[in-house]
This record gives sequence, C-alpha cells and structure tokens, in this order.
Amino acid sequence: MNFQKIGLGGGCHWCTEAVFQSLKGVVKVEQGYIRSHKENAYFSEAILVHFDSEIILLKDLIEIHLHTHKSTSNHSFREKYRSAVYYFEENEKQVIKAILKKLQKEFDNEIITQALIFKEFKSSRVELLNYYSRNPKKPFCRKYIHPKLEILRKKYTGLTTLSIEVI
Repeated sequence: MNFQKIGLGGGCHWCTEAVFQSLKGVVKVEQGYIRSHKENAYFSEAILVHFDSEIILLKDLIEIHLHTHKSTSNHSFREKYRSAVYYFEENEKQVIKAILKKLQKEFDNEIITQALIFKEFKSSRVELLNYYSRNPKKPFCRKYIHPKLEILRKKYTGLTTLSIEVI
C-alpha cells in the first residue's frame, strides 16, 4: 500500500468531504480549514485526503475536484472557499501544476485553482464531521451535495463506491 496525502479546497467542506469519501482508494478524509502562506495565510474551508495511489491516482483526485466545485469562478466567496490543491513536499508542486495545465482543456474558462504549500490544518467541530453521511436528506445536502455525487456516479463510475442513483 502506498498511502499519500493531499489537501483540497474550493467549496463547502461538507460537500468536498462527501465527494471524496465516495471514492475507491480514499482511506480517510479530514474536514476542516487549511492555510498556506503569504497572501493565502488565512484559513479557508478544505479537506485532507489520504489515499492509496495504487487504487486512485492524484490526477483523478484533482480532476474530480475541479469538476465538483466552481474551479473556474473567481466569485465573492473565494476567501472562505479558496480553490486550491495543497501539497506537502516541494516536488509535488510541479506535478500538481502539470496536472492542472493538462486538465485545462476540459474547461471553457480558465481554471483558477492554485497549487499551494500546506502550512496548517484545523479540524471542523465534531458535529460538522461526516455531515452528509449523517444528514443525506437535509435540504442543504439535497441542493448542494447530491448534484456533486451525481457527477461522480455518472462520470467517474469506476472510481466511486456509489452504487445507486443519489437523487
């Protein structure tokens, strides 16, 4: 087993957590807030994904991340929902940037997702963890999380643990 770790931010961490908990090869998802450095030194909603790279590739995780949040939209909530892939080792930066560049062709608008160094993680409050798995019928889940899981079910069938339609 070859476990690796990556940070992902871009939208609500409840949504991002639910998406990545639904993937084969993801062994753990930590929901919370990540900060980077310099102009990105503030905490923003994000998750840490621990995954088995023999089952799911970093490229697949990044692709799914880009397709399940507004990765081309520089909207007014970007401080709270920074679009980023956080790396832990300097050599990961160029790999992530190359993946982002290659995936650009799948989008009409420019991807704004950044490759940022990970500096610190703060976990969400306990009552927010595993939000979707505890509350799948709540209005928030139906409105925001179900459509993301439907993307997984339709586009990434081989990578997901979802076996039935989620809507």
